[in-house]
Amino acid sequence: MLTVQQIYTWLEEVKDPEIPVLSLVDLGVITSVTLENDVAKIEMTPTFVGCPAMEYMKEEVKSVLKKNGVPDVDVQISFKKAWSSDWISEKGKAALKKFGLAPPPPTQVFTELELLETVQCPRCDSLNTELKTPFGPTLCRSIYYCHTCKEAFELFKPI
Repeated sequence: MLTVQQIYTWLEEVKDPEIPVLSLVDLGVITSVTLENDVAKIEMTPTFVGCPAMEYMKEEVKSVLKKNGVPDVDVQISFKKAWSSDWISEKGKAALKKFGLAPPPPTQVFTELELLETVQCPRCDSLNTELKTPFGPTLCRSIYYCHTCKEAFELFKPI
């Protein structure tokens, strides 16, 4: 019998196209899974409104569920509530760090961006870091430099 938990388990296969070590479930983009009359209803909230990968991710969700025998899948993009980096799971934060991206701190930790001038290096855990530019390769990342291990790294921005 099909369950919501089984669907969540299968959705772990759907990875973020920019950060392939992170599932959409761990990223917090999958915001709701329900079963109604044998139809799997999936709600996704983009990390930002103009995300160019949403249609791709939507099709990947459908593909993975159909591959696992779920014939009717309805995927909806939702803007009811803005996505927050606080929705990233602890497993997702560990995957970000292992991938070389500093995970975002909880959004309630700071009130001004000055507090993000120094973040923990995902490679050596040093706090001897500095913000190089708030503009990274995507809207959700910024670039830092670690003076301890002498490596540049990206921070997944708290949103």
